[in-house]
Amino acid sequence: MRTQHPFGLALAQANHLGEGLQWHAPSGRWWWVDIQGACIHAWTPGAGATLQLRLPERVGCFVHGRSGALVLALAKRVARLTLPDLQATGSIAVQPEAIAELEAHLPTTRANDGRCDRSGAFVFGTLDEAEPRRAVGGFYQYTLASGLRRLALDGVAIANSICFSPDGRRMYFCDTTTRRIMVCDYDSASARVSEPRLFVKKEPDEGWPDGSTIDAQGCLWNAEWGNAAVARYAPDGRLLARYSVPVSHVTCPALGGPGGEQVLVTTAREGLSSADLMARPLSGSLFGMALQHGLALPEPLFNDG
Repeated sequence: MRTQHPFGLALAQANHLGEGLQWHAPSGRWWWVDIQGACIHAWTPGAGATLQLRLPERVGCFVHGRSGALVLALAKRVARLTLPDLQATGSIAVQPEAIAELEAHLPTTRANDGRCDRSGAFVFGTLDEAEPRRAVGGFYQYTLASGLRRLALDGVAIANSICFSPDGRRMYFCDTTTRRIMVCDYDSASARVSEPRLFVKKEPDEGWPDGSTIDAQGCLWNAEWGNAAVARYAPDGRLLARYSVPVSHVTCPALGGPGGEQVLVTTAREGLSSADLMARPLSGSLFGMALQHGLALPEPLFNDG
């Protein structure tokens, strides 16, 4: 069911670990992180380069607030960042304001994947960087009203695929090491979740589940690390399509663009050998393809005003 190379190059980059891609309509830009590069990128479609916000530590994910600020899940803390002048170009060093410590008792973990739920709460997970990886990380929700709350989900080695159904009542997530994307009932106000159930089990030849997003039909788009593909699943877990990407390590899809008719995906150079990079020199770039009109859902904004 694989469509041959529908994703074309959108922007040549050398992100070590591009992740967290999102379309932010108020700024008219695509935003993402290079986790290992401790950098947030903002790109206006058609521009030849990105605005780079250099952070003092690695950033797993972030969300835009209604106030115009960013809320960040840095490696070991949640923080707030007032954005500089977005008319600026090039690379700008920024200093976020710390809000809360994150897993201070676990020195080998860091923040990873996350996004806002449909009510404007920031939900994210952590991963263990030790080898072998252990399922000691967790999933968290952050709001101004309740602060940082851990969700009642099992420990996780690599939290990924966090996204929410269009009505906000179901949360999707995974531990990448298990190759299983899970789904549970979710209540934003109480931060309560039901017992998780299996949504999709990846076969060994389908790569590892990385970042995911949901479209207006409730279908889940998942980046397949190591499989050079993005898969789209129906709300009942049926595979609808698998779209090829010209590089192996595909990390996070997002739907949007100026007309809401694009799907872009970040990729990574991490874990690739010199020979791999010579064969696929565009690893770490953004790739895109046209999207059916009306499928893109606006990315929710963090409820901070």
